[in-house]
Amino acid sequence: MIFSKEKIILEYTVEKCQKCNLERKRKYHEGDFLFTESSKCDSCDGITVIEKIFGETIEK
Repeated sequence: MIFSKEKIILEYTVEKCQKCNLERKRKYHEGDFLFTESSKCDSCDGITVIEKIFGETIEK
């Protein structure tokens, strides 16, 4: 019998502030699209834009 490892993909979104260049990684939420304004920056009054959406694979 061949044992195969179960793979789980965790999706993440990276937001970047256009004013202070602060980057923040968070879990992906449905409705996230690249290059759209997503939220207010935590460190300044700038607006964050979604720069990257990616997945990390974990094998069990």
